[in-house]
Amino acid sequence: MMSQFMARMTWIAVALAFILFVTQPIGLKLHFAFSIVALGLMILVSVLKLTGLFRHIFLALGSVIVVRYVYWRVTETVPSPSQPADFLPGVLLLIAELYCISMLALGLFVNAQPITRGRAPQQPDDELPTVDVFLPSYNEERDLVASTLAAIKGLDYPAEKLRVYLLDDGGTDEKVYSIDPSAAAAARQRRASMQQLCADLDVTYLTRERNLHAKAGNLNNGLAHSDGELVVVFDADHVPARDFLRETVGFFAGDRRLFLVQTPHFFINADPLERNLQTFKSMPSENEMFYGAIQKGLDSWNAAFFCGSAAVLRREALDEVGGFAGVTITEDCESALELHSRGWKSLYVEKPLIAGLQPETFESFIGQRSRWCRGMLQIFMLKNPLFKRGLSLPQKLCYASSNLFWLFPLSRLIFMISPLFFIVFNLEIYNASPQEFVAYTLTYIVAVMLIQNYLYGRLRWPWVSELYEYIQSVYLSGAIFSVLANPRAPKFNVTQKGNSLSDDGLSPLAWPFYAIFGILAAATAFTAWRYFEEPASRNLLLVVGIWNLFNTILAGLALGVVSERRERRKIQRLSANRSGELLVEGLRLPVQVLDASIGGLKVRLAGAQAQHLSPGRHRATIRVAGVRSKTVLQAQVAIATAVAGEGGRILGLSFVDSAPERYRLVADVAYADLTAVRDMRASRHVRRNLIAASVGTVLWGAREMLRGLYFLLFRRTSPVAPAPLAPPAPVDPVHTDEAVMPSVRPARKGLARLPKATGLGDIPRPTTA
Repeated sequence: MMSQFMARMTWIAVALAFILFVTQPIGLKLHFAFSIVALGLMILVSVLKLTGLFRHIFLALGSVIVVRYVYWRVTETVPSPSQPADFLPGVLLLIAELYCISMLALGLFVNAQPITRGRAPQQPDDELPTVDVFLPSYNEERDLVASTLAAIKGLDYPAEKLRVYLLDDGGTDEKVYSIDPSAAAAARQRRASMQQLCADLDVTYLTRERNLHAKAGNLNNGLAHSDGELVVVFDADHVPARDFLRETVGFFAGDRRLFLVQTPHFFINADPLERNLQTFKSMPSENEMFYGAIQKGLDSWNAAFFCGSAAVLRREALDEVGGFAGVTITEDCESALELHSRGWKSLYVEKPLIAGLQPETFESFIGQRSRWCRGMLQIFMLKNPLFKRGLSLPQKLCYASSNLFWLFPLSRLIFMISPLFFIVFNLEIYNASPQEFVAYTLTYIVAVMLIQNYLYGRLRWPWVSELYEYIQSVYLSGAIFSVLANPRAPKFNVTQKGNSLSDDGLSPLAWPFYAIFGILAAATAFTAWRYFEEPASRNLLLVVGIWNLFNTILAGLALGVVSERRERRKIQRLSANRSGELLVEGLRLPVQVLDASIGGLKVRLAGAQAQHLSPGRHRATIRVAGVRSKTVLQAQVAIATAVAGEGGRILGLSFVDSAPERYRLVADVAYADLTAVRDMRASRHVRRNLIAASVGTVLWGAREMLRGLYFLLFRRTSPVAPAPLAPPAPVDPVHTDEAVMPSVRPARKGLARLPKATGLGDIPRPTTA
């Protein structure tokens, strides 16, 4: 106890000394000289890639510059309350700045000592725990669900200890018996199709009476009908690698209080920004900063949280809190918060072990982010982690950081409009001379950029965060106010995936971005006019004009994001390197499989025998040796394309039926080994020079602005077409739902049993024995 007391007193003394130092009035020139020296040392540490003690020196120097800026900003730059026209927007801007600085401070705390985990301890098969795998589904295409289920069935784990459940919320009684005849017919067809699929793949099919509590309720229905020691959750479009369980389950044996092992979400398709700006192959994806750095930092404080998929959870822990939490629409983070507050532990493994899909259109992207935003703010308002009993102080700060991050749309829009107060209305909302701006504001901005690039530069390029925040802010601001008005109002909306853009065109959500760009561009022109007409205001106009010009460049880049390019590849493919053979017209032709997808394969044939094969004329059987020994996978295919290629003739093969063998082959060839996926992810982790990145962003913005204006004039429509997946497998019309439904085990003792569909009452959630 005495040692803890002394440690706390030491930290308090250090903090007081730090505050005393940064608040000393040392004069403008001396502050500027100190800032230049500090920035120089930070650049030296960054360029030389120094770590260890130098990491702390780097962050300390940056923190001094930031805190001195905050002190100066609060004490000397706020307009007088006697001038309300200046004071009110000036305070609004100050609040936005303080919010960003607070989030920077929380981010530095979270990432102070990130953890990189080694491989999970490996156990003999007879000592492994039983595992139930849940695949919650709602409206996903049958082929997508089938491929994921086939990959789960192919996991490297003892078959007698692994049970797979499809949790189908698209075929509930509520939907099957809907008063809308067309909706009811679609639900019946989906239920029958999914039941048949489960029977073909030896998977347990589960549905429920009503769609209550969305995904959390669906998962709790799975808990009520299963009894494995561990529970794994995969989204329907998150296909696991064969070694997923071998890389995660072993951690649970070493810690009886471990409730969660979370792995990163890796996506094989581009999000709308990456596709429309053509950056997917070169630039780190948006989520890689979270999964590559922030979750590792959270892990060091025992605060890594459940992300809804690609995770393993301990059933005992879930039983203790009554199952997955469903008060908010982000059941994953909420569930982790409840378990952390009860003393359970979590762990994060950075290795990508699943291949998933992102929203394809800007509209669906915004819908997904709106749900995340509303859900995380719900957690903060309804279960405020800062006052949550059972959490340690670091855990409180970590959860607060994750929740409050989603207020960024408000600050981002304030930064976007603030220059206009001076440019258009001549309001002075930021009292500072050009010299003070350079000495304090400019050095602060450079320090923050250096900190971000030092901590996250491999995972997030300069100015990209600002772009992602801006394109979301326009629509997420409304989501924030809706939660603030009624925290319990938000409802869970499923993210639409599997759609593709059939042609170039503007997003239906594009118009506000063109309006904002027009206003900012006009303000830029007005600034230039004032600069020449008002010599006395030139110094301030130059500073504010540069700020507005940056906003205009960002808005121009956003025009490129909402000017959507058609998706040339309707179905995502993964590279492969597997040997096989093609059986066609009595011949056995050796082939090399080059890539695979839900829709088909690309293979290379060598030799003269392949020359007579042509598209549309031949059907064949493709056979590939499975990852598991002594297994051969095969499927019926048609030759869709044939071209000459290096090393032989390249054939595009399309699957011709929905037999279960097809999905097993795709899962084995495309997803069993994700080494190529991990290599591609690592190849994008390249840090960019701040100056080169800034110049590149300006040129990038100009190019995308012109493309956006072209789309506005000539390509206003953006038709969306469903991905061309194979139709559902036929179902015998004389079979009832029960006839094709695999047997379902009764609810485990101690868990609430599902009631019959007799009314509008809530379905009970699982309770502990």
